[in-house]
Amino acid sequence: MSAPQRIWLARAAPAKPALGAACNGCGVCCAAAPCPLSTLLLRHRGSACPALHWQAAAARYHCGLLAAPTHYLRWLPAVAVPLFARLARRYLAIGAGCDSDTSAEPETTP
Repeated sequence: MSAPQRIWLARAAPAKPALGAACNGCGVCCAAAPCPLSTLLLRHRGSACPALHWQAAAARYHCGLLAAPTHYLRWLPAVAVPLFARLARRYLAIGAGCDSDTSAEPETTP
């Protein structure tokens, strides 16, 4: 059996919702592994997604590819941002509920 994966999230991040429940911006899924969109567009493999963006004022994580697409995709023309956002939200099933079966527990100190 392999050791559990350790991910680091903001202390103020909400707890991971149950599978199928509405996304609450906990960041667990994106910190555990990059989504297919990140893998394709950012050429990122393994570990936390580089576009995982913490918003302290809202106390939640957001997808940087959706929140600030031209920051991550400098080649994307501004006129194409609304279309990209709509397609990305559909591709990632944003709003369809939590699809991460990753279990997340705070680290305990001995």
